[in-house]
Amino acid sequence: MSYNPDMNTKLHGVFSPVTTPFGADGSLELDRLRSNIAHYNKLKLAGYVVLGSTGEAVLLSWEESERVLAAVREAAAPGKTLIAGTGVDSTEETIVRTNRAAELGYHFALVRTPFYYKLLMSPEVLAEYYRRVADRAKIPILVYSVPQFTGVNVDAALIKRVAEHSNVAGIKESSGDVRRAADIIDATPDSFQTLVGSAPTLYASLAAGAVGAILAMACVLPEACAELHQTFISGNAEKAQMLQQRLLTPSKLIVSELGVPGVKYAMDCVGLFGGAPRPPLLPLGSTQRRRVDESLREFASASAAHGG
Repeated sequence: MSYNPDMNTKLHGVFSPVTTPFGADGSLELDRLRSNIAHYNKLKLAGYVVLGSTGEAVLLSWEESERVLAAVREAAAPGKTLIAGTGVDSTEETIVRTNRAAELGYHFALVRTPFYYKLLMSPEVLAEYYRRVADRAKIPILVYSVPQFTGVNVDAALIKRVAEHSNVAGIKESSGDVRRAADIIDATPDSFQTLVGSAPTLYASLAAGAVGAILAMACVLPEACAELHQTFISGNAEKAQMLQQRLLTPSKLIVSELGVPGVKYAMDCVGLFGGAPRPPLLPLGSTQRRRVDESLREFASASAAHGG
């Protein structure tokens, strides 16, 4: 499939950073992946991020990564925006992976900050990295700031410089720092789209001007995450705040504390396929599973008590 870059595509809404299912022997379970996507297709998600942090991208070979990209592209419903995680530390390899995602039909590339030589990752180095990738990328790119994993922070001044490039469409700001997201929004043009990656701060981030979010909780509770966004943009602030409060406890436990193993187990609990994470990540222990079970029960009870 040929690429079709379109800087006018809106990233408004909630995206699920889909997990990568593995079998008991550790191999890819692409049929399970397609089944999860078929379920998400029925919901009001804006689209999918493939090969992100929640997708355990750093634990996949490139051959596996291509198969995952192809499987999601095949299974995704028309109208869903597809974002491929393509960033690695090498500028050249990032370009290669980005353009392969373009060939497979992805609309955007999510390019994380290089981090191995983090002491050398000055604003000048990072700006040049993104400029070089954007120069040769066949689809628009999104800066991916995830300092809790990379140890590399980006500030508004850097993003203002990067946003001047015509092929840089926006940023996924995953620090959970609403002030940082607001500073980036203030420093960049209206056409630059800021998405956030923290469910506990979604309401505040939308109020600061974020257009949407890529949320690991949208793998587990996609309808609740999408409802919060839609309620906010409809102008019902009181209900949006209530929905935000309801998401706080499960998101802090499942995503912030337990990470990918927590997300995958929670998906199993709600009837999707999560399965085991790939080593060195380990499945949850029995005490952790009980905590997730209780959190999801409390969320369901609160939702039922409020009519949805």
